[in-house]
Amino acid sequence: MLFFLILSFWGPVVLTSGQVWPLYSTPRKTVTLSNRGHVFQEEGVWNYSTMLLREDMGVLILGARETIFALDLKNITHQKAMSECQNYIRILHTMPNGTMLVCGTNAFNPTCDLMTYTDGNLTLESKQQDGKGKCPFDPFQRYASELVDGELYSATSMNFLGSEPVVMRSLNETVRTEFMTSWLNEPNFIGMKHVPEGLDNPEGDDDKIYLFFSETAVEYDAYNKLDVSRVARVCKGDVGGQRTLQKRWTSFLKTRLDCPVHQTRLPLLIQDVFLFCTETWKTCMFYGVFTPQTEMPEYSAVCAYRMQDIRNVFSEGKFKTLHSDTSIAKWVTYNGPVPDPRPGACINNKAKQEGKNSSLDLPDKTLQFIRERPLMDQAVKQSSHQPLVVKKGAAFTRIVVASTTALDGLSHQVMFIGTASGSVLKAVNYAGQMVIIEEVQLFKKSEPVKILQISINLGQLYAGSEVATVQMPLSTCERYTSCMDCVLARDPYCGWDLTSNSCSAIKNIHPDTYSEVVQNITDGNAERCPAVENIMINKTFYPGNVVRLQCQPGSNLGQVQWRVNSHTISDSNKYPIHRNSLLILNATDSDAGLYTCTSIESSNGKYYVTQNATYNLRLENIMDHHSVLPQVQEPQNTLLALVIILTLILIALVVWNFYKGYFAVPRCLTKSEERPQSVPGYQEPLQIGTKNTAGRTEFNRNNNHNRISDTANQHNEDKGF
Repeated sequence: MLFFLILSFWGPVVLTSGQVWPLYSTPRKTVTLSNRGHVFQEEGVWNYSTMLLREDMGVLILGARETIFALDLKNITHQKAMSECQNYIRILHTMPNGTMLVCGTNAFNPTCDLMTYTDGNLTLESKQQDGKGKCPFDPFQRYASELVDGELYSATSMNFLGSEPVVMRSLNETVRTEFMTSWLNEPNFIGMKHVPEGLDNPEGDDDKIYLFFSETAVEYDAYNKLDVSRVARVCKGDVGGQRTLQKRWTSFLKTRLDCPVHQTRLPLLIQDVFLFCTETWKTCMFYGVFTPQTEMPEYSAVCAYRMQDIRNVFSEGKFKTLHSDTSIAKWVTYNGPVPDPRPGACINNKAKQEGKNSSLDLPDKTLQFIRERPLMDQAVKQSSHQPLVVKKGAAFTRIVVASTTALDGLSHQVMFIGTASGSVLKAVNYAGQMVIIEEVQLFKKSEPVKILQISINLGQLYAGSEVATVQMPLSTCERYTSCMDCVLARDPYCGWDLTSNSCSAIKNIHPDTYSEVVQNITDGNAERCPAVENIMINKTFYPGNVVRLQCQPGSNLGQVQWRVNSHTISDSNKYPIHRNSLLILNATDSDAGLYTCTSIESSNGKYYVTQNATYNLRLENIMDHHSVLPQVQEPQNTLLALVIILTLILIALVVWNFYKGYFAVPRCLTKSEERPQSVPGYQEPLQIGTKNTAGRTEFNRNNNHNRISDTANQHNEDKGF
């Protein structure tokens, strides 16, 4: 049954070789935060998972377990204020008057209060409000909230057990969903976004609040539960019905979100969503990250949805209805008449012309219809014919999106994707071709990214986990050390300045000098870059040594090739290649020669050399250095040889001294054999380090002593390539 359900859900599964996104999307660079970011953590404080950017005050309000911090937005290591609060902080919003609404779990008794930040102090105003339906009881339960015109929209549970899910507007007029499985069925709330669709709307439509979540599907028959991703919406001006749906949403509609990855059998589930708009609400896009619903993570994906596509499904699509046939009840497409005004629609100009100025004026027939049928039949399709990003083995957790103008004058959306392994992927989609510029490891791999916030004005990204908060710049052009490296990264923030011979941020380059800047992000064409210089490294070895020749590729996408005297070397027993480094086992004089390592990276069908180094490997002449013992190339062999040599020298000294009679075997002497105490003419035997009869001091000599010397090229070997 489940197999046929999957087929009906996805349709025929066809794997074609024409898919342009790679199934194993590899970040070009894998780096650590190093000194290009800031890390904040307070001893004894955990769960840094709630953030509010107050750019008007220059602070990041950070909610953690039992503590609220005010951190400098430009450098979060500078703590400006702190307030203790016996809560897991879950909600932080800015009120119209500049104060902040803060809500926490309060030991499974959700509570809200108002907070101010003045004169470097965070102050709770002790105006506590009941937080039920606004804030979750369980600190680890997913929830969503949005503050619009001073009113809080929230999606959480009304009870301790989490068995009464609710989508609610509070603070002023309370309106909420019905406790019906057709409305919400074991949901996992993800995010909530306000879209001002009422602005410059010729139809006089209302603003919308969109909710993203996953839930157990009611429309599919299966022995096992099947979860699906959803988007729902309500109208901002909805105040409920007059008789039917009193203080309940009259505009609550929901539908399925599709983000198909053909290599997965079950639909992926949404984990986070980001609303990205450019000029008006009509250009808005929702970016969502999706992961498998199985315990073993396989493919994660990023899908994008146009605002207009979601609107069309809700305003023009068909509804689903519960159909009962004998003992079987299932959800099917509703093909009957639809009441007027359309169920779930906001009050617009047409409704007002008919005398319906608010949801209280809607007829019972419309309200009864939407109460029983809040589910749409058609799913919302992604904006492109395939996901923007598909990656195997990395569970995506969060996403934010920034826009930057490249050298060509075009605007490009850059995605920053948090993962369950504590890293952030920086990715751009160029006309269907996915480029993961880099993966930055922010936290330990066991610490998932729990929240991402972005400041476009400051060009900074803020990430939170269970153990710390991290700040990192959106662009790190100085990380690229060569023209080839800078251009092949295809980073829209960066270009190679031929004048300064450095990779620079495009925003810092004057337009008059654009002609001296190399950037080609759509194709990654690096032909304008100067050729990579070949570096010569001299290296000597001794017979029988293991020689290691290092070669580091310019990126994760680079392929290393080895040659000796212009002949290609393949991985073999004689020449094993380990992590791109070449090993020469039991080296002999025939192994001397020129060894060249070349790192080659392809971009849009063209190949570019990003690293080029030649080792001049020579046999050390032992006859010229007869007093120098051969040096073993490997550090552990060097230490072992030194110990053996010193031991042999010590043994030789002992044997030689026994032979000369300087050391005697201890034995007991008889009285007649005892040394005379004061016998004239008695002379002590000559001892090591004592004066002889000629008055000269003699020492034990050993002409076989040796010293260990470094090869002339040891510096180059340690430097590596």
